[in-house]
Amino acid sequence: MIGGIFPVFNKEIHTSPSFKREPQKVNCAGLDLRVFRWTQVMIFAIEEINKDSALLPNVTLGYRILDSCASPTNTLRAALTLAGGSEEADRVTCPPAISALIAESGSTQSLAVAGTLGPFQMPIVSYFSTCACLSNRDKYPSFFRTIPSDYFQAKALAALIRHFGWQWIGAIQSDNDYGRNGILAFTEEVKRFGVCVAFVGTILRTDSLDKILSVVEMIKESTVKVILAFVPEGDLYPLMREVVKQNITGIQWIASEAWITAARPSTPEMYRAFGGSLGFVVQKMEIPNLKPFLTAINPYADPNAAFVKDFWEIMVTDQLQKVNFRNQFGDDVFFDENGDPPASYDLINWQLINGQVPTALCSDICPVGTRKAQIKGKPTCCFDCIPCADGTIANTTGASDCTPCPQEYWSNERKNECVPKTIEFLTYHEPLGIAITVVSLLGALLSLATTVLFIHYRETPIIKASNTELSCFLLFSLFLCFLCPLTFIGRPTVLTCMLRHTAFGVTFAFCNSCVLGKTIVVVTAFKASVPGSKLAGKFGPAQQRIIVCSCTLIQILICVLWLKLNPPFPDMVFRYSNKKIVLECNPGSEAAFYSVLGYIGILAIICLALAFLARKLPDNFNEAKFITFSMLIFCAVWITFIPAYISSPGKFTVAVETFAILSSAFGLFVSIFAPKCYIILWKPEKNTKKHVMGNRKL
Repeated sequence: MIGGIFPVFNKEIHTSPSFKREPQKVNCAGLDLRVFRWTQVMIFAIEEINKDSALLPNVTLGYRILDSCASPTNTLRAALTLAGGSEEADRVTCPPAISALIAESGSTQSLAVAGTLGPFQMPIVSYFSTCACLSNRDKYPSFFRTIPSDYFQAKALAALIRHFGWQWIGAIQSDNDYGRNGILAFTEEVKRFGVCVAFVGTILRTDSLDKILSVVEMIKESTVKVILAFVPEGDLYPLMREVVKQNITGIQWIASEAWITAARPSTPEMYRAFGGSLGFVVQKMEIPNLKPFLTAINPYADPNAAFVKDFWEIMVTDQLQKVNFRNQFGDDVFFDENGDPPASYDLINWQLINGQVPTALCSDICPVGTRKAQIKGKPTCCFDCIPCADGTIANTTGASDCTPCPQEYWSNERKNECVPKTIEFLTYHEPLGIAITVVSLLGALLSLATTVLFIHYRETPIIKASNTELSCFLLFSLFLCFLCPLTFIGRPTVLTCMLRHTAFGVTFAFCNSCVLGKTIVVVTAFKASVPGSKLAGKFGPAQQRIIVCSCTLIQILICVLWLKLNPPFPDMVFRYSNKKIVLECNPGSEAAFYSVLGYIGILAIICLALAFLARKLPDNFNEAKFITFSMLIFCAVWITFIPAYISSPGKFTVAVETFAILSSAFGLFVSIFAPKCYIILWKPEKNTKKHVMGNRKL
């Protein structure tokens, strides 16, 4: 004897509660045609086994089928009735106790039966209970089923959600083991894909209308457009009616296997809100001879057959005359996708929103150039899109973080690509570079021209009075000083970096050494004119050359040590601007750089001090006055240069240094040589010994 328990009748609401919080009163009524079909398939299978003597030789199967009304309590009562082998109602004979039990469709009902009959080793086979909790062999050693557990369905539903890119969804669960365990397994799976569950509504067919309406409000207030309902058909139906009643459309429903092929949701009334629902069903196949068996059901063949009378009443009732018999027993219901073609956009009757397939996102996908910023207090799927900071990019949509650009690159305006930074250095083609080049060459030409002039008029008193040899040395050093700025223009290289600082240091040391020599000559000449002085023969041309060479040699030694120990080198500087790289010469040793400048300054101060002492000599043409003035200009320029050099950014540092070189060189040139050139070229009458000596008083 095989027992069978099926929820043939569903619970239907008949009376309203007196108070809002009081549960609605329910009674068992309403034959479920799909479940009735399940009972007939069980009968058909048993009859087919009995017809084939090879399957169970000398054994005849009998059956007893009871209704559970989809209630755990009723299911347990029916199971105990079948296991006890007696039935109070309509008891004619004493049938034997059952050897196995086919039960039940609901997981909660199956848990009750398996927990009660399992210790007695009663084989229990479920045809529709999918809760993964029933797979526990320690608790339910004799429970079996012909349908996979929800563990696999949950993984499949999660994969479906991931396939369509839905990340912001709602969930409805039945308030029983089936719903709670199913949603728990599903949420754990989708979290791995970054999917957020906005809400979980809980319903049961016995819930009051207020509870149903609270779940409906939850759906209406949420922004989700995709909802998974892990609910048996009977528990979901009250909610479905309210959804249709309140005209809630535009939601893509995802169904568990419990209701995706059910008949009650598959009506024209429900289709408006639930059409296009997606879900998985166990693959079906045609059972030979089943269809003729089903179509032959009638109340005259066996008047005592269970549930046939109720079934026949439904088929002839005016209320359901429109229900097609074939559709109820075949596969032509609205939500039944069991065809061979795989699911695709073309085969799905989507719940379109503004003509578009629904997108389940709490926040729109962040475009390139932006990153996700979590909104405090909301799930991870809800975020703001923040533009990437300067120097970082996001070149893919939906980026969680912005990627910093390499040091030599910077982000473009859209913040989706790293572009090379602008390379900056002083070039010959830009206005500043052109101006420096022109002024440098002009100064060099003036120095050469003045040298030629001095050589041509070397026998004139004004040239002789200014010491021809030292003047030529000074003009040559100024010529080199004017050419120094040219090494500061162009892309820095190892050679130009080494040359620009050392050449500048040596040439200006040479220049100041010449000025120092001229200053000493003026002072000694004045002292030699004093009676009893012995300086006249102690500072001749040889001594002058020694002073110039020795003072210049000291600077050369400093520069050699600089180049040997820690020479200047080309360097890329990033600190001036985020969007550009400044190419400049790193001095290598800061101490050596300032030693070179300091030595030039020492020579200038000595020259200034000596010239200042001789500033009141009685000549009409007093060289000391011109040297004093030139040294004042020189010192002022270089004192100003140091803070300007330190504070100037990028290529303007180079410009400041070249400006100091040219200014000090022109200061020396104009102060010392301009008056002489003026007299030679435009006032030749003053180029006489008498005028040069003037009113000197010895």
